[in-house]
Amino acid sequence: MKFSVEQRSKAPTLALTSMLDVIFLLLCFFVTASVFSQWESEISIQLPSAKSSEEPDRLPGEIIANISKDGTVRVNGADVSLVQLGDKLAKIAKFYPGQAVIIRADKDTSYESLVAVIDVCRGAGVWNFSLATANE
Repeated sequence: MKFSVEQRSKAPTLALTSMLDVIFLLLCFFVTASVFSQWESEISIQLPSAKSSEEPDRLPGEIIANISKDGTVRVNGADVSLVQLGDKLAKIAKFYPGQAVIIRADKDTSYESLVAVIDVCRGAGVWNFSLATANE
């Protein structure tokens, strides 16, 4: 008995549906991440001006600590105490030793409030911090 098997060659196809889903999800992620990073820097804080001020390149995952006129510290849109800030930074510094922190203090903030936040950063093991200023 002879069986004949027909050999049909199928043209190779590329599954575009799943690839398009992945691209769409990545696009949504990056758009959302960029919106949240802009919200953090658009809080109504009047930064002190400096001649040497320039817009830095944003690092992924950097933490922005905003200090208002009355000394209130806000991180990720929520008010935090200095103890809570220290705990949060210590946990982050444990896993990411070079974590960047940007301190945005209002120009009318007392020097004592600014130094307290810097002291919390150092106490938590975060040494990569910078002070934000505005262009003149």
